[in-house]
This record gives sequence, structure tokens and C-alpha cells, in this order.
Amino acid sequence: MREKNHKYLPDPFDSKGALLYDARLMQKVKIPVTIDPVKAAQKRSDYEGFVPLVNLTRLTQSLLNPQGEVTVRVECGTDQQGLTVIQGSASCEVSVTCERCGEAMMVSLDCNFAYTPVKPGDDSALELIPERYDVIEKDEHGEINLRQLVEDELILALPLFPMHDEAVCAVSAASMSFGDIGPEPEKPNPFAVLAELKKK
Repeated sequence: MREKNHKYLPDPFDSKGALLYDARLMQKVKIPVTIDPVKAAQKRSDYEGFVPLVNLTRLTQSLLNPQGEVTVRVECGTDQQGLTVIQGSASCEVSVTCERCGEAMMVSLDCNFAYTPVKPGDDSALELIPERYDVIEKDEHGEINLRQLVEDELILALPLFPMHDEAVCAVSAASMSFGDIGPEPEKPNPFAVLAELKKK
């Protein structure tokens, strides 16, 4: 499993370094659930739109409120190596529980991603893929689940222990008490017991 890199990657579709996709008009469409990445790359398809949070059921299990939308931007193309690349970004505001005070708090989730699709079990293809790309498997129809990809990225962006800034949290770190466990009860020394037996 590659280490996730959430820095925004340069456009792999531009051989001269100019961000050509900025000049292309983005299609204001509903983000599809699945896409054929090869066909989308050939057409250099771009998508910009929203995914309702309520549709991302694995993510919303960790949220207080499933209401809201994820802003998604996806760009499809082919890089200099001839690899199909699906790259983009996703962002949203979600409500979670503060681990310090137990109250609700808002967290901004932002992620950038770059994937290249492979056939399931095609280990030889993995050796040719640069580390700047993550790998996603195509299904039996040659498609990838775009909604699941976005959801995976947002789950990775979710903080493990969300907490308010201490200045605004209802419970300060200094006032937190974890209790006194007390001294551990003494256990008999097995060597002392053996010494007593030898005296008898």
C-alpha cells in the first residue's frame, strides 16, 4: 500500500508544464457513480459537481450529521507514459464529536488524488506505475467506482481524534483528570516462597 500523498500534483497531461486543463471548460454535471476511465481519458473528460454526503454511508458512520455535500472535481487524461490518469480533489464540511469535551464540532475535509486504473491481479502493471499515482482496480465491465474513490479519500482525511482548539473547547487540557489508579497490590515473590520451603 503506497503512502498517501495529499499534495496537489502537477497536471500529468501537459508535456510543457502549462496547466492546459485550466483552459478547458468544466462540465457542470452531477458526479457519476462509475466511469469507464479509458474512454473518459480518451475524451479528456472533466467533471465538477457535488456528491450528497448521505450517499457516502461509510463516511457518515463517523459523523454526527449526514447532511451536506461534497464538492468534487475530476480530470481524466493520459500522461507522457501513456497511463490513464484520474486526478482531482474533494472537499466538504462535516460535523463530528470533539474527543475532549464530547460536543459537536465542524471539520473541513480536503483531499487531492491521482489514480491510474489496473485490471484485477495484473501485478506486472504495478511495476510500471510511478509512485505519484495510487492504483485503483477496474471492475468486470472495465469501470471504476468514482463515488467510492472519493469516499475513501475523505475517510483518510478524517482526523482520528478531532478536538476543538483548546481556547474554545468546553474542557481544557489542564483540567482533564484521568483518575488515580492507586498502588498495585503486592504479589508474593516466588523466590521468597521457595526460600521458606527450603528452611523446612
